[in-house]
This record gives sequence, structure tokens and C-alpha cells, in this order.
Amino acid sequence: MASKIVVIGDVNCELQEVFTKLAKLHVKQSFSFAIITGDLFGDCSSEHELQQMTALLQGNIAVPLPTYFSLGSKALPARVIEQIEANDEVCPNLYFLGKRGTLKTSEGIRIVALGGNLVDGSASGTKYHPSYTESEARTLLGAHHADILLTHQWPKGIQTGSKVELPEGATPPQETQVISDICSALKPRYHLSSTDGFFYEREPFFHLPTEDSPDAKPLTRFISLASYISSKTSKAKWMYAFTLDPNAPPALTIPVGATAIPFRFAPAKRKPLPDQNTSYSRFAPTDDHHHHHKRRKGARAPPPGPDQCFFCLSNPNIATHLITSIGTEAYLTTAKGPLPTSKTFAPSLNFPGHMLIIPFNHTPTLNSITDTPSRHAAWTEMHQYRTALHSMLQSKSKGALGAVTWEVSRSNGIHVHWQFLPVPTDLIKRGLVDAAFKVEAENLKYPKFEAPTSSSSKLPSASESEDGSGADPSAEPGDFFRLWIWDPPASAEAGSDQGAEGTGTEKTLLLPLGDDFRFDLQFGRSVMAKLMQLEKRINWKDDVQSQEDEEADAAAFKEAFKEFDFTLED
Repeated sequence: MASKIVVIGDVNCELQEVFTKLAKLHVKQSFSFAIITGDLFGDCSSEHELQQMTALLQGNIAVPLPTYFSLGSKALPARVIEQIEANDEVCPNLYFLGKRGTLKTSEGIRIVALGGNLVDGSASGTKYHPSYTESEARTLLGAHHADILLTHQWPKGIQTGSKVELPEGATPPQETQVISDICSALKPRYHLSSTDGFFYEREPFFHLPTEDSPDAKPLTRFISLASYISSKTSKAKWMYAFTLDPNAPPALTIPVGATAIPFRFAPAKRKPLPDQNTSYSRFAPTDDHHHHHKRRKGARAPPPGPDQCFFCLSNPNIATHLITSIGTEAYLTTAKGPLPTSKTFAPSLNFPGHMLIIPFNHTPTLNSITDTPSRHAAWTEMHQYRTALHSMLQSKSKGALGAVTWEVSRSNGIHVHWQFLPVPTDLIKRGLVDAAFKVEAENLKYPKFEAPTSSSSKLPSASESEDGSGADPSAEPGDFFRLWIWDPPASAEAGSDQGAEGTGTEKTLLLPLGDDFRFDLQFGRSVMAKLMQLEKRINWKDDVQSQEDEEADAAAFKEAFKEFDFTLED
């Protein structure tokens, strides 16, 4: 059953005003309980503050509903501590969560609290002192999960990937890594904090699926409320209400506007990666991570699961800063070590444009997705991303850039994905792209390219054949290298707003992959590198950028892509 909850920012001993306002609101809203973030009592050093505290302890200020609080940056007053020690409550309806503790309310809602500020050392004082050590904080990892996480400090990296900016002149609280780790581990539905002079609510972010629940996408909403006192002048939000059902299952789809988890740490101990030397290839534009170190003759390691696959969101080594768009069946990311640079296509583009389109399904081929609706949905959305990328190129380059997309589909692979690369239109119209792939295949003594068994660029309908005959392009049989070559419309049309599939022309080629030869997984990149005179960048490992440059390229792409990104539509 859903419960209505109200959250309040720093009170700083303005007890009469805050609880009076809360009582009036409670009459209308019937909240299940309230939570106070930050400091309830503040310094309690002025005569006014001491009078407020005395009135509360003597029962002259009523707390209208069950209310929970932890610690902010101030220690609890001695008289308040005495009440807690004697009665397990400050006064009727007012309960101390501890600076580090867990509570399950009568509504079944699990609250985990960590109050105070991080300090060095092995001990941080009493449970009423507003400080904690890293080792003390990490004991909360044993809570396993939380519906609500309450912390005074912010988690490190909480603003990463967010479009929500702080108010002008605002200084955020100190961010700590250990709180990021706790949030990553507990996956709270709400993470609540407080700030003195402003209110902040970032976009919801989704956590990595687990091997036990590969389809679930738990969401966390991070909210930091302003203090009651500062809100009088700033008008910033100091009170926030929401409804929460602890028994509701995690979302299976990601809501519009949500982001990937902004933290860079997964607290659980992990098994070694299949190849530690390629652990940084999370979004590498090849399948190199499928290769492993030499093993004893006859030894064969099992294929990595979703938590170790470099294209699965459940891999704890995910580089979230490279993700640029998240749909319901697939997502889009910039390539690590891209073939072009941010200057290759200037002035049309100020970013490389080398992108990966990756389905959520952990599958070596699209054809291996046996559930037909799921396969169709993944195929459709991946093509939707391609179409949107075409529209962006058409708009930004006025017809000067076309694109190639390639796919390596092998039953002994790990996670299928498509690579998208802009290419000068002139190379396409002169037939050089088509010829370059065919010549390179001939030089490597590969089979000849052939037409696909179906129209591999069209979107499937539910009525299309499911017997593997090829009528359904999402179920193209066998192992293959697939290539789409998109020729944009003429420049006169390029200035239009059209961006649907069908503007321009597209050619699809299929290279069958048998078991009788070794296929170069960098084939697509190698061909395009030679054709575009980027031979020095054939090996992506030679061109891995700094994280700062990767973030800059991803941000530039998202800015250019936002008007074409269907996941941002209302």
C-alpha cells in the first residue's frame, strides 16, 4: 500500500513555526510520517532557540505525526539526548534515527540514515556527534536495500550527467565517495539531503541491473531541500511530499529524462574480469573484449555474464559518462578511442560522431532473442536511433555527410551491437565505400558480399515470418557482417526538417561468416580508416582519450542530438 510522506529541510530550532505549518498541511494531506533532513535543533545557543527547545520538551509544541530525524552538522543538545536515552523519543511522535542506523516503519518502508560529516580516524565520537568515519559508514552496506536513504552530505558525483544546474551562487555540500557507494549498494527509491540556501532535485537515475534481475531498472530520486529559515528570503523549497509503495516492483522501463547512475563505484566485490587488460574498453568500438589471454590447451572459460560484459549496463565497470541517450530497448553511447576526432567533420560537427547502438538484451545476435516481440522491439528501437542519427547529420551538414553502420553477428559472440560512423557524402556517391569493403574482403579472402535475405533496413511487423526464412530482418539467419550505407538526400532537400527513414537512399550488404576462417573484428573500422585516410587511428587503443575529452565529446554530441533524440519527447 502506498504511503504519503513529507520531507522537511533544516529546521534549526524554528520548532513552533515548522510544526504548526506541518500540522495544518497534515490535516489536508494525511501523511503517514515526516522526515527531517539536516539539523532539527541547530546550535540552540540563542535565547529564542532555547525557549523553542524547552517548549518542545515540555509538551507545549506538538508534533502532529510520526516524525524521524538524524544529524546534520550540529551535535544534539544535552537535554535532547537525555530525553532520547530515557524515553527512546524526544517527545511524542518525534524519533531519532541515530547518526547511522536503519528503521522499518509500520508502513513497511525501510529508512537508512547517515548523519554528520566524514572525518578521518577509526572512531568519530558518540552516536549523537555529527561525524562519521568511512569504516563506520560502510557498515550500512549490510542493510542491503533501502526505500529511503537519508544523508547530510551529498554523494560524490551526484551532478554528473545531470542537466539540472545549481542556482546561481549556490555552493553544494561536501560530496563523499562513501555515500555514493552506499547509494549504489542500497538502490534507494529516494535519497534525501539538505542544503542551507537552495533546493536541488536532479533527474531520476537508474541503477545497474543485477544477474538475478536483469530486466529490472531500479530508480533513485535525489532531492536536497533548503532550510526553513533561508526559504523565507530565497523562496526555495523547504518541504517536499511524495507517495511511496515499498512493495511496488522496480521499473522495467526507464522514464523519459532519467539518466544512468552518476557514480563510478559498485561496492560489491566482483569476480575478475575475463580480460583485465581490456577492462577500460567498456565502449570500445570493436569486439576485442571477446578475446582472452592464452590458456592451457583445452581450457575454455565460460562466456561472461551481464555483470562482466562490457556492453551490459549491469557491468560495474560501466563508463556512464559516455552514455548519450537511453531508450526502452537500447541505448546510445560514444565510442572509446573513436576513429574520427572532434575536428574530422568540422565545421559540420564538433565531435567525432562515432557511436555505438547497443540493445539491453545480453545476446550474441539479435536472431538469438527467441521472444519475437522482444526481438522486434530491440530491432525497431535500434533502427530508430539510426534514423535519428541520420536526421542529425542531414541537419548539421546540409547533405555533406552520410553514414555507415555495421554489425558483427556471431553465435559465439557475447553482446551484439551496431557501430555508426559519419562519412563524407562524396565517398558514398562515388561508390567508394561499397568498393572499399568489397576489395578488402577479397584481399582477406573472405566470402563475397551479397544482398541480405530480407530488407535488412526495414522495420519488422508482428505479422512477418518467424521461421528463420529471412522475411523478418530482425531474425537474419546465420553468422554475418552486415553493412548499411546511407546516402543523404540532395543538398536542396537537406535543409528541410525531414528526418524519417526514406529520406536519401540506403544500401545493405551482408558478408556471410562461416567457421572456416578467422574474421577480423576490426574489419569495419579498418576499411573506413583506410578510406578516410585515418590509417594511424586504425587501432582504437592508440587513440583512447582522457576522460575530460570523452566527456566534452559526449556533451557536444548530446547538444547536437537533443532535438532528434526521441527519448526526450514528452
